[in-house]
Amino acid sequence: MAALATLGRRTTKPGAAMTAADVRAVIEAGEQFDPAAGLAFRLAAITGARRSELCALVYRDLDGDWLAIDSSIAIERTGSVSDRQVPALVDAATKTGNQRVVRLDERTMQAVEALRAERERYGPWMLQPGERPLNPERLTGWWRLARRDAGIDTRWRLHDLRHRSATEAIGRGHDIRTVAARLGHANPAMTLRTYAHALDGADAGVAATLANALEEES
Repeated sequence: MAALATLGRRTTKPGAAMTAADVRAVIEAGEQFDPAAGLAFRLAAITGARRSELCALVYRDLDGDWLAIDSSIAIERTGSVSDRQVPALVDAATKTGNQRVVRLDERTMQAVEALRAERERYGPWMLQPGERPLNPERLTGWWRLARRDAGIDTRWRLHDLRHRSATEAIGRGHDIRTVAARLGHANPAMTLRTYAHALDGADAGVAATLANALEEES
């Protein structure tokens, strides 16, 4: 792990990742009160998209099984605290300014297409019918409701679905550059610093493979 010191200062590492059972439970709980909620949670777990990026998705972002993630919804508030106004939702650049295209699995595609068949005629946004995108804060509200109904640990945040996506992909041996591209990280070194802990399991697998190869050659 000493080699990691050359990458610069360390960032805070996410703790233990959510289990697959937790993710399935919260997706199913979300589907019970709104299919868009279940889809949002599934997309977060599969693509690693941020909350604001999920809310910015429109159906035309989908091309076959490729999904473009190229914008995010920013919340702009006006008026005083005593004179609250409906916040403006602005379609802005992603957090890092990076545009990316990620591939979706068959089950996620089916979920998208089912919602599309039911709601696209009401507006372009993937997670909310109508001309106005879903407010990211409402998506967080969906998460809290689904988390409660699913009975999972209250420490888990919506953003932990993104962490789960990265940790699982790296732990299963997918290369850092590919994972970084799916997450929208500007530099794979950022991904490595943040998710270095996920390499432990993959490294054990490498050790076993090399040991087996050595025995086979003897």
